Amino acid sequence: MGKLAVALSLTGMIVLISRTSNLMQATMLGGVIDYAKQTPGYSLEAQLHIIIAGASMGTLLAILLIPTAVRVSAKLIGRLEVTGSLPRLFVESVSIRNLKYAGKQFKPPTWEMISRLRIGGVPKRLLLLNTVVTAIYTVGVLAALNASFLMPQYSTTATLSSGLVNGIATILMTLLVDPQIALLTDRAMNGQESMSSLTKMYGLLMFSRFCGTWLAQLLLVPCTLIIQWTVPWWT
Repeated sequence: MGKLAVALSLTGMIVLISRTSNLMQATMLGGVIDYAKQTPGYSLEAQLHIIIAGASMGTLLAILLIPTAVRVSAKLIGRLEVTGSLPRLFVESVSIRNLKYAGKQFKPPTWEMISRLRIGGVPKRLLLLNTVVTAIYTVGVLAALNASFLMPQYSTTATLSSGLVNGIATILMTLLVDPQIALLTDRAMNGQESMSSLTKMYGLLMFSRFCGTWLAQLLLVPCTLIIQWTVPWWT
């Protein structure tokens, strides 16, 4: 149980960072918006679609690295118990010796692992919710920036609306998705479900995230229109 508590603590920190990191997009893409305003004929929407495609490719890479991430995480949890603090663990992990050792932890997914990814046993509503929430996360900041470009008179309000969109997505994830994942994980830990079913669930959740990034391609324009329609009501 001690390692479970350490794992949950480490997971909480990673989740917190991942769910707030996309807010950095607004700052990083600010230059792109300024360039689009100064360049007639520049297709900002096309660039945003390319960025979303990059998110899809990143998610696909994450799926391929799941076996490696599991092995590395197990090592990190063990070392966190020894070091006793995250800063010490970070300093120890970035040493040249450990970085060379990390390359040996690479483990590509096998066909057997892929063949297990059938929906049976995993709630379809969980996968659907994860897909929709991921799409909102992916498109939230980009739609707000697109709206600020199309509505220069409300550019500040439109840009700041991304925080509201991502906040809604965070609430949906916390209330609807996370409890179901925790329940299925708890059942596996108590022997009510097999560990293979738990592995399958996480694999399908990653695949649903991949589908969510592609759904974001379809939601970019509708979300931009919604923001354009609502922003004047806030001012």
